[in-house]
Amino acid sequence: MSTLTTSTSPAFLAADVGGTHVRVGLLQQGQDDNAPLSMLAYRQYRCADYPSLSAILAEFPVNRSTLSACVIATAGYALPDGTVITANLPWPLSSNRIRQDLGFEAVHLVNDFEAVAHAAAHISASQVLQLTGPADAPRGPTLVIGPGTGLGAAVWIPVGNRSVVLATEAGQASLAATTELEMAVLQQMLRDRSHVSIEQALSGPGLLNLYNALCAVRGTAPTHATPDAVSAAACDGSDPLAVETLQLFCGILGSTIGDMALLYGVQGGIYLAGGILPKISQFLLNSSFVERFLNKGPMTKALQSIPVKLVEHGQLGVIGAASWYLGRRETDPGAPPSAVTQVHAAARPCMDSNPAAAGQHAGLHQ
Repeated sequence: MSTLTTSTSPAFLAADVGGTHVRVGLLQQGQDDNAPLSMLAYRQYRCADYPSLSAILAEFPVNRSTLSACVIATAGYALPDGTVITANLPWPLSSNRIRQDLGFEAVHLVNDFEAVAHAAAHISASQVLQLTGPADAPRGPTLVIGPGTGLGAAVWIPVGNRSVVLATEAGQASLAATTELEMAVLQQMLRDRSHVSIEQALSGPGLLNLYNALCAVRGTAPTHATPDAVSAAACDGSDPLAVETLQLFCGILGSTIGDMALLYGVQGGIYLAGGILPKISQFLLNSSFVERFLNKGPMTKALQSIPVKLVEHGQLGVIGAASWYLGRRETDPGAPPSAVTQVHAAARPCMDSNPAAAGQHAGLHQ
């Protein structure tokens, strides 16, 4: 069981709650500018194996009597009483209930992709896969986006020596089609809905939507019933329709992210996160993603100056939640204990299954 080793910087719990997994870390503010966070312990749990988030946090190996605060990164709709409405968790989530169950003085909630933005804006080069653009970029607005159960997106914005993060509902904007095939697929999807959002194509369920619509366009009966089956068949090349579907997915992803870069004035870089993209990284590298990202007419040259990187760090949500909490503690120490920032509509799964050993340092850089 982890114990605290210093009184100068109290440790606290940070959790990243996804639709499939919950990641929990015991963290402490670091003494070194090159490592402003220290990860003292880390575990990953399956949501379905526990009756509540309180049960998961109670199992985490730490003496809770030494802790006063917990910060939770999650998706869903937050009510004023600290309850989070979400369709993708197997149990209710309430900051007040967790505080009562476990005796914390304060339990804070933060948007999951807002948390990821706080981490990804500072992550080291060794933890990313470069897709396009220069290795470095000037300090400026940075987009973090990732398809999982839904499509999360947030923008990290530097303000002097500090930063703010804009949590967005980008996944709910209307899907835009560019090629004739995309137009045909979009028309097929519009047959049973009046609005096709971006995340209805760029997410796990969205990949399956694209596959079913493409099968209808091609006049072929679907043979895959899950997003994982589609992506697996595409990556091993065993099903031409699955390959075409994933190509469609990657092309739409590139075009959409290019649009968002222009809409949000991105200059500092783009980080691709979420549970899906690390699994298809090689397919993504060989797809039309970069071509479609840059295909913005006269703005192509501007987009060429923006680094686009795939984040392969499974602890981002935990580290980001902790970073958000420390920044908030410095700027607003009197905030109420269950304060809630904007939380987007769909919870996302956390698919990385590699737990880190206790005592690992979180190498975030300002």
